[in-house]
Amino acid sequence: MSSVPHASLPPSEPPFEPPERFNLTDYLLDARLREGLGEQVAVCCDRGVWSYEALWARTQRVAHALKGLGLAPEQRVLVSMRDGVDFVACLLGVIKAGGVAVMISPELTAERIAELLSYSRAPIACVEREGVALFEEAAALSPPQEGAQLHTLLVTLDPTPSSAPSHPSSPSNALTLFDLEAELEGLSCEPWTAPTHRDDPAVWLFSGGTTGRPKAIVQPHRAFVYTTERYAKRVMGYGPQDRTIAVPKLYFGYATGANLFFPLSVGASTVLFADKPTPARLFELIEHHRPTLMINVPTLINRMLSDPSAEGRDLSSLRAVTSAGEALPVSLHEQWEARFGAPLYDGLGTAEMWHIFLTNSPSASKRGTLGKVVEGFEVSLRDSEGREVPTGEAGVMWVRGGARATEYWQLREASEEAFVGAWYASGDLLRRDEEGFYTYCGRQDDMIKVAGKWV
Repeated sequence: MSSVPHASLPPSEPPFEPPERFNLTDYLLDARLREGLGEQVAVCCDRGVWSYEALWARTQRVAHALKGLGLAPEQRVLVSMRDGVDFVACLLGVIKAGGVAVMISPELTAERIAELLSYSRAPIACVEREGVALFEEAAALSPPQEGAQLHTLLVTLDPTPSSAPSHPSSPSNALTLFDLEAELEGLSCEPWTAPTHRDDPAVWLFSGGTTGRPKAIVQPHRAFVYTTERYAKRVMGYGPQDRTIAVPKLYFGYATGANLFFPLSVGASTVLFADKPTPARLFELIEHHRPTLMINVPTLINRMLSDPSAEGRDLSSLRAVTSAGEALPVSLHEQWEARFGAPLYDGLGTAEMWHIFLTNSPSASKRGTLGKVVEGFEVSLRDSEGREVPTGEAGVMWVRGGARATEYWQLREASEEAFVGAWYASGDLLRRDEEGFYTYCGRQDDMIKVAGKWV
């Protein structure tokens, strides 16, 4: 499939709008080759440095492998891997082949994987060698569904040395294996992209589960473009000179965007690592790879500041650091900038809107707030009757924009409650000040009304 050639546009230019026939991987990866950026670095990881051309070739082969395994349009594929080039190739390969990527933690139990196999009806899973035994156990626990049970594991090379066998053991009768690494050279690299529609589902994200078991949130191809064009390019100024690094792993939507989709969309590069994000490891990676953008969370901001090795570490390459997912205390914000110098920008996004739509930015920042509304989104604060609340009062956040999800999978009542017309009613309580900055006040579920006000 081909689509309209796309290059990163300056803020003065209108955002790119996907045509009706559109595939997200074409926008993120194939377009870079059409722009002549094939030799540019795309991924730095435990397995070396990968150019856009090398990443494209690996992704293309994954897509052909999935097609050969009989993946049908809109079928789900579980991606259970640690961060690295194979995660990227499998995630983008699923999307390129017309499937729906369901990213999950590689540290889940067999019981939880079994639940997700049944819930998603995924016929294929992308796993590392050492994850095969866990999926065998999960498949045995998951009741078979005619024509829908898991039948193939697309096995990839383990990104870090481990005690796992070099060749997977023979699987149970419920599973078959396709060893990607062993078959890679024999797979076609012919350009091919499934003829998807911009509104076809591309990725399942999961809610944070603050009010129960996480819900699968169905996001279409076009949603990812919407935020990339408005937040990444126009607010944070992602460009080909940037290199990103993230504390959250790629299966979190926050990192999927900021540490993968956003840099790929402009010909930038990303730093990926399979192990846990300890302060020492992060300092080492920053000093070695010299990233310009860091995707962080308050917990690790605090740990990096408190780490005995923090004194004298060189973070001067960072032009900006983003924070999300938890409250960022003003004192922590001040300590970070005083110690490391890199500007810190707090913001808010949800899986239902895919990514950040409220944020502090290089052009408008106020400590202790979530910032202002990203252009292209609209935020409304309402009372329990759905009426707009005055400036300065807390209200339930409703948000709308082109990145809104289509539904919670198999949860009609929850979908109807959350997705009202073009709006998403989040249940978060926020307050807006006279300057247009928003402050988080808690969850509606945790509050009561006293004299008509949320407490």
